[in-house]
Amino acid sequence: MASGSRATPTRSPSSARPAAPRQAHHHHHSQSSGGSTSRAGGGGGGGGGGGRAATESVSKAVAQYNLDARLHAVFEQSGASGRSFDYSQSLRAPPTPSSEQQIAAYLSHIQRGGHIQPFGCTLAVADDSSFRLLAFSENAADLLDLSPHHSVPSLDSTAPPPVSLGADARLLFSPSSAVLLERAFAAREISLLNPLWIHSRVSSKPFYAILHRIDIGVVIDLEPARTEDPALSIAGAVQSQKLAVRAISRLQALPGGDVKLLCDTVVEHVRELTGYDRVMVYRFHEDEHGEVVAECRRDNLEPYLGLHYPATDIPQASRFLFRQNRVRMIADCHATPVRVIQDPGLSQPLCLVGSTLRAPHGCHAQYMANMGSIASLVMAVIISSGGDDEQTARGGISSAMKLWGLVVCHHTSPRFIPFPLRYACEFLMQAFGLHLNMELQLAHQLSEKHMLRTQTLLCDMLLRDSPTGIVTQSPSIMDLVKCDGAALYYHGKYYPLGVTPTESQIKDIIEWLTVCHGDSTGLSTDSLADAGYHGAAALGDAVCGMAVAYITPSDYLFWFRSHTAKEIKWGGAKHHPEDKDDGQRMHPRSSFKAFLEVVKSRSLPWENAEMDAIHSLQLILRDSFRDVAEGTSNSKAIVNGQVQLGELELRGINELSSVAREMVRLIETATVPIFAVDTDGCINGWNAKIAELTGLSVEEAMGKSLVNDLIFKESEEIVEKLLSRALRGEEDKNVEIKLKTFGPEQSKGPIFVIVNACSSRDYTKNIVGVCFVGQDVTGQKVVMDKFVNIQGDYKAIVHNPNPLIPPIFASDENTCCSEWNTAMEKLTGWSRSEVIGKLLIGEVFGNICRLKGPDALTKFMVVLHNAIGGQDYEKFPFSFFDKNGKYVQALLTANTRSKMDGKSIGAFCFLQIASAELQQAFEIQRQQEKKCYARMKELAYICQEIKNPLSGIRFTNSLLQMTDLNDDQRQFLETSSACEKQMSKIVKDASLQSIEDGHAIAKMKPVQIALLQQLHWCSCNPNHPDYCT
Repeated sequence: MASGSRATPTRSPSSARPAAPRQAHHHHHSQSSGGSTSRAGGGGGGGGGGGRAATESVSKAVAQYNLDARLHAVFEQSGASGRSFDYSQSLRAPPTPSSEQQIAAYLSHIQRGGHIQPFGCTLAVADDSSFRLLAFSENAADLLDLSPHHSVPSLDSTAPPPVSLGADARLLFSPSSAVLLERAFAAREISLLNPLWIHSRVSSKPFYAILHRIDIGVVIDLEPARTEDPALSIAGAVQSQKLAVRAISRLQALPGGDVKLLCDTVVEHVRELTGYDRVMVYRFHEDEHGEVVAECRRDNLEPYLGLHYPATDIPQASRFLFRQNRVRMIADCHATPVRVIQDPGLSQPLCLVGSTLRAPHGCHAQYMANMGSIASLVMAVIISSGGDDEQTARGGISSAMKLWGLVVCHHTSPRFIPFPLRYACEFLMQAFGLHLNMELQLAHQLSEKHMLRTQTLLCDMLLRDSPTGIVTQSPSIMDLVKCDGAALYYHGKYYPLGVTPTESQIKDIIEWLTVCHGDSTGLSTDSLADAGYHGAAALGDAVCGMAVAYITPSDYLFWFRSHTAKEIKWGGAKHHPEDKDDGQRMHPRSSFKAFLEVVKSRSLPWENAEMDAIHSLQLILRDSFRDVAEGTSNSKAIVNGQVQLGELELRGINELSSVAREMVRLIETATVPIFAVDTDGCINGWNAKIAELTGLSVEEAMGKSLVNDLIFKESEEIVEKLLSRALRGEEDKNVEIKLKTFGPEQSKGPIFVIVNACSSRDYTKNIVGVCFVGQDVTGQKVVMDKFVNIQGDYKAIVHNPNPLIPPIFASDENTCCSEWNTAMEKLTGWSRSEVIGKLLIGEVFGNICRLKGPDALTKFMVVLHNAIGGQDYEKFPFSFFDKNGKYVQALLTANTRSKMDGKSIGAFCFLQIASAELQQAFEIQRQQEKKCYARMKELAYICQEIKNPLSGIRFTNSLLQMTDLNDDQRQFLETSSACEKQMSKIVKDASLQSIEDGHAIAKMKPVQIALLQQLHWCSCNPNHPDYCT
């Protein structure tokens, strides 16, 4: 783990702070001291959730930095005084704020500790032409065989100088190694070239050199390599990548919707790759504490699955380091750290944040020893937290990236994993993060849908029945969010569900809320005791957390949660009653006990999505309760809603007309082939480009059958399948079809087009045909066919400057670039001589042609390795920056290169570039969809605002029908009911398409206008003697 972290997942986080008194907070103030979270708020559900979550995350991190620094100071003081460090006692101690100096000293010790692990050596070199040494580890001379007892007396003036400050670092290595270092120092992203294969000048001893830039220059970590042959080293690195690709392919083959299965599979593959005794997935919860959610271990080891740990077990400083350096190895926690000697002129200790050799903090090493883990390998699991990640360098940090958790490996004896295998593990973690991110997004969407569905059912229930229906019928308010109990307090009556306080206790809670939080609109806390409620002790562990929404000054909705420990499940054999843990020793069991102590009298925290759902229901209920109480409708809201609907209709029609005109113009003038068919497969759209390519005019094409008249027999099955799927709403992309030619074009042979099939819909969303947007690849197809079939001269084809020749590059079996044609030079701006022989993964695509983030590099690595292994890829989306910084978007086709005997010797890669017109058409389509979505949201809001007053009218009419009315009054009532029904129908059936096409009014039934006018006149003149008579 990172130095300074007091944990690897077996010791890890729970509430970001220790237990401490805290107050609930609401919309007038926000206070977060201590371990539980309490909040309250007004507002509506949903809005600002992301910003609030980000703010809370930052405040938690800042609070934990304070606690981390205090624990670090206590540990250091205990070492200086000779007393033992009692972790559990220190964690339970009352919080005292750390000074800025104390926090600065703590961070400096973590990031600039001045020591490394002894399995390698470290050099810091000035990033200029001098290559002078600014710092080096004390063991550098011994490892490089440059110490006095290794040297042989010589009069040779070229003999290497001793390892000393100010010396030229290049002279410590062989001449060829010095050249490699010079090239690496000139690279834009130096870390993408790792590892370099270099040799000591004296003994030719091989090393993996891992480089990264810091504020004063370049840090070079040297790890001894196990082979003398560089070719074997490259082959070994490629083999490690292949193992990672195989594991990634297995992850991608897993069924979706099961995060636990994904985590279980990852730990199995990592253990298979690395050979560690224990591998765990360690997840960080929203309140910063951690949990072991998956484990694969040696049979005789104690299980840690299911254990939870305090947040302090993995300090915030260590978490930051994991985002900088995503793989961290400790080879032997008992090994004596090696001191780093540095230039006295440097203003502060050498920054070792990115060093692979950084020594573990003493606290962490002691923890590892206590648990019997001598060696460890820890890998960060990074997911997207929303927003665009514009980082292009490996290891780059973006605010859009979030540390979800760690994959932690433990071994009961010293263990060293070579850098290429660790690098392959990093690729595996990036793929795991991508897959996990998709699964978490899917789970979040399903959760949101469940909440919205429950809200809808509750609202419908509320309109049909009395307000008590939301607690007396199914579904109830308990189904809205995860809880152990819920309750409604309405008109002085108490309606409890599940585990709840008694009626006298709930009245006491309401009195406390009125006195202490009367100016807020609600409150949520995971600890009523910490929130300041005096009766929390009487509630016990059954009711610890509470969320309350104020509906009216005297009506409340409650949700309750029990003690957190109830939710914690143990995944293995329980701790034997006779076994005794030493609470003073840092150990996983002690950390678990510390966690239970920290969350004492606390429930699971209320998540932001849950609070949004509660706030949304609160707003709906407020309006409904008010309307029911008043027994009247809000006519102003209806009138405003009608005005807004009219404005929305006009604006929408104008915008859509403009977009439609622009789309028609683009389609007609596009330089890409576009055509369309009806539900019978007959042509009803045929633009100028497709007419030019096929020699068939628009007039001649109209009405012809696409399958029977316009395509070759070998494409019939493909096109029939495309049509069948598209007419069911299942759209396909990047499918190749072979079109016939006519007239003068017939002599040129068939046309090959790559098409996207899109379902065409009318305003009622019914599918009325299929539209094909294509790209002519006839030239590339002919060339590729000749190339694959070895027809014609290889060089004449690949390096022909003809614009029909696509960009082509090739890889040998070790992923080194072996081909880079003229079209590729033109596309990227980089000449053939600048890329040939370089690694395609990381060096060519990554450092020379920059990619958009580490995830893109991982995906390219998977495609290339699979292609070398015999699995061809077609139309894989592939994007990069050219020499001038222009972003190039392409489709990559990768085919295996084989000898005559079928043995793979690499891969050929072809790029297809979308035309500017097609990209513009897609952009306009995206903008149109974005505008439609925004208008749909506005329409949904207006409809919801109209529904509540209409419900009030319906409720009032139902009451009036049971009274004794005269004929005129009954006629007014019938007219009012007819109006309400028509308005309800309009709102229910309202859709963006119907409004934009002017069909909304057509659905209204005829009513007596005179009666409507009279009814409106009466409602506006309530004091007139004819009013309601």
